[in-house]
Amino acid sequence: MARAMPGSCVVYRCAQLCAMMLLALASGCVSEQQKISATRDVNAVFRTEYERVLAEDGTHIYHVPRDETFQALRVALGGLGMRLAEQSPDLGYLSVYAPAPHPLTRDEWLRAAQADLPKFRGILEQHLGLAAWFVSFEPQGLDVVINATTIQVRGGTAVSLTMRMREVAPPKSGYPRREYAPPTAVRMGLRKIWDALERELPPASGRRS
Repeated sequence: MARAMPGSCVVYRCAQLCAMMLLALASGCVSEQQKISATRDVNAVFRTEYERVLAEDGTHIYHVPRDETFQALRVALGGLGMRLAEQSPDLGYLSVYAPAPHPLTRDEWLRAAQADLPKFRGILEQHLGLAAWFVSFEPQGLDVVINATTIQVRGGTAVSLTMRMREVAPPKSGYPRREYAPPTAVRMGLRKIWDALERELPPASGRRS
């Protein structure tokens, strides 16, 4: 004889089924054009935030020769799980990539995503209505690509970073991909890279940015 499910399990299961039904109903009312328009607006807002983050924290200057800084940066990025895509020591250029959410850990990514979800869904709601509140950030199927330059300046080396997302597999949700990572994730990722780089540089290297 089958055992009866505890009352709490029944309630939880009913809540799951209701959520699934609401999602199906909401998603069924969203057209492809609405999805495209919503993603376009998210990209516009996140691009502005991304550019602001880079202006504030995308370039640091260290009192270290360029060759030494370049080597330290390569080691730092590798230690964060990033894979080498292209490098030119002569030009001071380095490109690395890794599956999202690198260079963040899963827990760091969840904290960043939680911080940006209200704004994300608020933008989507203007186009999608109720369906917006069932859409989440999807790191699956994306690579994070980081491009770095090291340029010799007076007294040291200027290091500049950019961070973008590259699709490697279609999103399971069916929504178009965003071009820019959530702003909080960008801030956290940059901070993590700078910290890793500074651990690789001489203690007296300093920073004036």
